[in-house]
Amino acid sequence: MNLRYKGLMIILDGLGDRPCAPLDGATPLEAAHTPHLDRLVTEGLCGLVDPLAPGIPVATHTGTGILLGLIPTDAARLSRGPVEAAGIGLSMAAGDIAIRCNFATLKSSNQRLTVTDRRAGRISKGTDQLARALQGIAVGDGITATLKPATQHRAVLKLSGEGLSAAVSDTDPDETCGLGITIESRPHNPNDRAAIRTASAINHFIAEAHQRLENHPINRQRREQGLLPANGIITRGAGMFHTSRSIINHLQLKAALIAGERSVCGLGKLLGYTVITQPEFTALANTDLTAKISAARNALEDHDMVFLHIKAPDICAHDLLPAEKRDFLGHFDTALAPLLSSNMVIGVSGDHSTNSIHGNHCADPVPTLLHYPGTRRDSCTVFGETPCIQGGLGRITASGFLMSALDAMGAMHNYRPDDQDFVMSNQMGW
Repeated sequence: MNLRYKGLMIILDGLGDRPCAPLDGATPLEAAHTPHLDRLVTEGLCGLVDPLAPGIPVATHTGTGILLGLIPTDAARLSRGPVEAAGIGLSMAAGDIAIRCNFATLKSSNQRLTVTDRRAGRISKGTDQLARALQGIAVGDGITATLKPATQHRAVLKLSGEGLSAAVSDTDPDETCGLGITIESRPHNPNDRAAIRTASAINHFIAEAHQRLENHPINRQRREQGLLPANGIITRGAGMFHTSRSIINHLQLKAALIAGERSVCGLGKLLGYTVITQPEFTALANTDLTAKISAARNALEDHDMVFLHIKAPDICAHDLLPAEKRDFLGHFDTALAPLLSSNMVIGVSGDHSTNSIHGNHCADPVPTLLHYPGTRRDSCTVFGETPCIQGGLGRITASGFLMSALDAMGAMHNYRPDDQDFVMSNQMGW
């Protein structure tokens, strides 16, 4: 295939937002100083992207997965656990269950465990030592549980045994449910024997983990330092591994992914992309943007499409820090400068919108831009939620946006029958 241009897809996690009183009614993106992104808008097209379908909030692995080329139907059934497991290199055998976890601060009362802090104060050190205490635990019915640390407060729980099921409820109350709820996993179907066994194993593990972590030396030290103890584990996103299809692989393009967040790296590994990550590529605002931009430039030399994932905007919004989200977007815009002289297709979007006032993912479409030599132009001159409503891209799905970028690269061909799964899935949203 003779491509006209190479492609760079920039995924700003949690990019979209809602108007914020602390920012005088602007969104963080609208309030940010972004002359380079504004230039791309002025010379190209902008619009709004629905990650999966209008009105449906999505998690990072779903929204990012679709922008990476996953068919929406495959992305919709992809659980976070196996993605996170791939991201940390955790091997899984057939029938194993992987569950995404948080180290959390739990309170025990009357044999009930409740969550007081979902992230144990965003613990970032010592989790490897905590996880060592949670290896190879027998949790009943011949099932074994092992926990491995991931990024910051995150971890992955692997359950191994016969007759397991991922059809169980989360124990993570998440931001929308509040705290103080007794944590307990339940089968989605009370008559599903495999799910009953799996939920029981998870609850056994959570109770055992709390006992082992409550007085762990790391937590004694944290209490002495006035920090919240990471004395428990909460779970979400249970799943088994499934083969996933990507439009990038379907078109036989060579792709690279640059990221500092384990679950996003896991997506890249599941899809067979070149995954580029370094210790300085963090999921926080302290990530080395200069190094990430440099890695993107280097990867473009021998890859057709490069995906650059930036997690920090989402973290700022989850932490209810709209001003910090605004400032980080401005820093990113400055760091982006070395890439703007390249003769290539540049797409900028996000996996979802994250509300900085309430701290949750919301279904608002994501502001998006597309820039390439010879593109049509609309009348927009500023990159933000409000201007993008009037943009020439209109309101499209994330997979439709990716295909538009691929077409600008010269990677797309006229429709043929073997494209049906990709095209029909995109048209239906799901």
